[in-house]
Amino acid sequence: MKLASLLALTAAPLALFAGGPALADDHAAIEAAAPAAIGNGPAMWKVADEDTTIYLFGTVHVLPEGIDWYDTTIADALTGSDMIVTEIPMDPGSEAQLQQLTLTTGVLPMGTTLRSLLTPEQTTVYEAALAKVGVPPAAFDPFKPWLAGLTLSLLPLMQQGYAPDSGVEKVLLGKAGDKPQGALETAEFQLGIFNSMPQDAQITFMMEAADGIDEVKPMLDRMVAKWAEGDADELAAIMNEGMTDPAIAEALLYTRNANWAEWVDTRLDEPGTVFIAVGAGHLAGARSVQDYLAEKGIAVTRVK
Repeated sequence: MKLASLLALTAAPLALFAGGPALADDHAAIEAAAPAAIGNGPAMWKVADEDTTIYLFGTVHVLPEGIDWYDTTIADALTGSDMIVTEIPMDPGSEAQLQQLTLTTGVLPMGTTLRSLLTPEQTTVYEAALAKVGVPPAAFDPFKPWLAGLTLSLLPLMQQGYAPDSGVEKVLLGKAGDKPQGALETAEFQLGIFNSMPQDAQITFMMEAADGIDEVKPMLDRMVAKWAEGDADELAAIMNEGMTDPAIAEALLYTRNANWAEWVDTRLDEPGTVFIAVGAGHLAGARSVQDYLAEKGIAVTRVK
């Protein structure tokens, strides 16, 4: 799976840079990312019954600075909501814990190094990718392949103008002020999806990141542009280009979409207004959250 698609699906990888680029302190931004053009603005949907309203807003977890996407429709929905719900807890304390959990979960057993798991051909490609982002060959040797793959893909984005602090959830939570916060999943669950992958699948994932290190920013640029235009269909089409492993797609996308539709169905039994902000890939394409809601007979209306 290409990381650009991953960033439309899950928030946990950004723990690598929570509170600042912890793994990229020596790699300052070298090129500004071009702000995406705004059309109608990012898409948003609504589910409602006689006493409950739930907004579904698709996010991008990391953005370049300077994209002005927070419009009146989004602001009114957030202001009028009783609480904001994200994929995982995102308060400062939770972010610090998530970063520590990521680094702990993603470390190989003592005496094993990442490059010892690779063939000579894989090592050559991997080390060349590290060189492109200015990282020494041994820098990620303690990491499991999945963590090295995520880091290797995120670094060029950080170096080329993308910033977690500009991510949509960060902005929304800042606007939400003291509103109660909720989460659909735990950080342990999201990281467990990666950590439970067989080692050969982790290596494949990492090598795709190494092979595609020059492609991740252009692909994410395209996705951000379509997200900013509110073009959910085209966003899904681009995202599907990166969905190279059906098993990972099932674990990262479809199973979670079904779970979240169940959460919405249950929450409709409780009065109030909820603003849900999740990766835009979950609200686009076939087997989206909306599709699973429709299977339950729950109507979903697009509001922007």
